[in-house]
Amino acid sequence: MIRKLLVANRGEIAVRIIRTCKEMGITSVAVHSVGDKEALHVNLADEAICIGPDNPLQSYLNMNNIIQAACSSGCDAIHPGFGFLSENPKFAKLVEECGLIFVGPNHELISMLGDKNEARLQMINIGVPVIPGTKNVIENAEEGLLEAEKIGYPVIIKASSGGGGKGMRIVWDSSDFIENFNTAKSEAKVSFNDDRVYIEKYIELPKHIEVQILGDMFGNVIHLYERDCSMQRKNQKILEEAPCHVLDKKIREKLITDAVKICKHLKYYSAGTIEFLVDKSGNYYFMEMNTRIQVEHPITEMITGVDIVRQQIRVASGLKLNIKQKDIKIKGYSIECRITAEDTKNNFAPSPGKIEFLNLPCGNGVRIETAVYNGYTIPPFYDSMIMKVIAYAPTRLACIKKMRVALEELFVDGISTNIEFQYLLLHSPNFINGRYDTGYVAKYIKELSENAEYI
Repeated sequence: MIRKLLVANRGEIAVRIIRTCKEMGITSVAVHSVGDKEALHVNLADEAICIGPDNPLQSYLNMNNIIQAACSSGCDAIHPGFGFLSENPKFAKLVEECGLIFVGPNHELISMLGDKNEARLQMINIGVPVIPGTKNVIENAEEGLLEAEKIGYPVIIKASSGGGGKGMRIVWDSSDFIENFNTAKSEAKVSFNDDRVYIEKYIELPKHIEVQILGDMFGNVIHLYERDCSMQRKNQKILEEAPCHVLDKKIREKLITDAVKICKHLKYYSAGTIEFLVDKSGNYYFMEMNTRIQVEHPITEMITGVDIVRQQIRVASGLKLNIKQKDIKIKGYSIECRITAEDTKNNFAPSPGKIEFLNLPCGNGVRIETAVYNGYTIPPFYDSMIMKVIAYAPTRLACIKKMRVALEELFVDGISTNIEFQYLLLHSPNFINGRYDTGYVAKYIKELSENAEYI
């Protein structure tokens, strides 16, 4: 069993992992940048080590500094969280070569599934439906233009590595292709240090449904049902719910069956997420697989009672899954709102700064995951998400009402946030009936911009 674990991340996911370590009796080591020396994860961990300046490239993306911190502190494992190096096969391989345990799948699986183009080819071989697109990465804009014409507009240019909506651009006609192609490559390079991209047909206004899976090193794979992650702005998830309220039972069964089939075929272990797009005709397509913990994992935990981080650590320690598929039942509904430090009335501009006063909601069925506190200064160097508010209730309508009350109690003074925007979303008819798609938020923002009271 893992004895001492280094958390190679920051923010709420670092706090989440450290708390699980405490519950499991595992010594935790936090790493931090210079600017994060007062961060909550630093104060909660048993030990803390500074790994570089505020710039992520010199700290949270600095593989050598992280490995050195783990070795010098006597750790036997590293948990990468999400983002940063969590899906970097070079980092996972380096961890393995240094005799440390990587809490996640091995570097070969990360490499194969992290390369979105290679993952598509694997799905074709397995017999899972994929979105029409290029078979290989596209080297230059001229080649991309030719391929886009063959596929037919609209198309989406996607980074071959990484995820989280980074390095993705939708192109509606050839006149915008070159600019978007270059932008996608540049963003992919900055985000993942890999500028390779490929092109797919853009499926207009689909549902974004993902299936949470868990696997161990003994060939056991289970699913924890699905999440609806269709509420997005610029390919970034804003609000998620589990299970999907409007998903046809037959389609749900197909998605779950394919997700488990994929993982068993690939001998996948650890936590993972298979992401699908479901169009208005009920056709579904494999989009990508994330080989890490997801931001939205709490809603799955709430409806199944499974601690996904704990299971990750157990599997990495070489233990079998201690839960079976027959034990997994959907109990109720859960919704997660991502709270960001953004000025929603100024095109969602980042709003770093000092939190002058903070009041967090609580009570039955309300869960908060955050690393901020009264007096904490949000740095401008990292992602704008500052907390996740999770609500749980026996029915979806009761869950929506519970989340509304939670947001009414949530108060963050000193910075701008998207709390009001989330609150309004929870009252929108399309959300209440569950019939929203990935394009809904853009329409909703336009509606709000025409409302003088909101502006």
